[in-house]
Amino acid sequence: MNSYFVTATGTDIGKTFCTAGLLRANPGLRAIKPLLSGYEPKEPSDSSYLLEAMGWEVSEEAIAAITPWRFKAPLSPDMAAAREGQRIDYAALLDFCRTELAKGPTLIEGAGGAAVPLTATKMTADWIADLEVPVLLVSGTYLGSISHCITTAEFLLRRGISIHAILLNESANAPVPAEETQAALARYLPCQMFVVKRNAGVEDFKGLAFYTNGGCGEDAA
Repeated sequence: MNSYFVTATGTDIGKTFCTAGLLRANPGLRAIKPLLSGYEPKEPSDSSYLLEAMGWEVSEEAIAAITPWRFKAPLSPDMAAAREGQRIDYAALLDFCRTELAKGPTLIEGAGGAAVPLTATKMTADWIADLEVPVLLVSGTYLGSISHCITTAEFLLRRGISIHAILLNESANAPVPAEETQAALARYLPCQMFVVKRNAGVEDFKGLAFYTNGGCGEDAA
């Protein structure tokens, strides 16, 4: 499996669930979550779930190693950092990610959605573009998810960011079966698309075959 940036159409869509599932299904694959808001030491967090999925010991040191920027307020990274009198050093963020990517296939899990602000001038989409890593876009299947997914995908593609696959993480109380949402999206987005059923396990994630030239954007050329 190659390296990918895992982003989403918004927050609480299922990035960590999907990232952890891919880690368990692909032993040896690594993941980092450089930015984390809403962090409480010694409490379960996105970073601790990723460590568990990799089979690594969960400790404050291990969390710091994959998540150098941690903030208490559950806000966008720029706002959460400002609450603590800090700012995110964008150049240092890129350097950290590039160092980790050089170690082998790595999933980089973002914070929130693709347009979340990181600094006064940079957002997640800038981060992805500067790293030149293809995207795994996580979307839900809730009412309104079709519009949110198309909007986010087109936003990324217009910035020259390649979407390798869209993961439709089945939402609770979805109005229609996930396959109907997938069919509707396929009419507008020529991307690899996979349904991730609720409570999907290791075998389900093993079934996601990410073909080399299956994405949309530059990755599919």
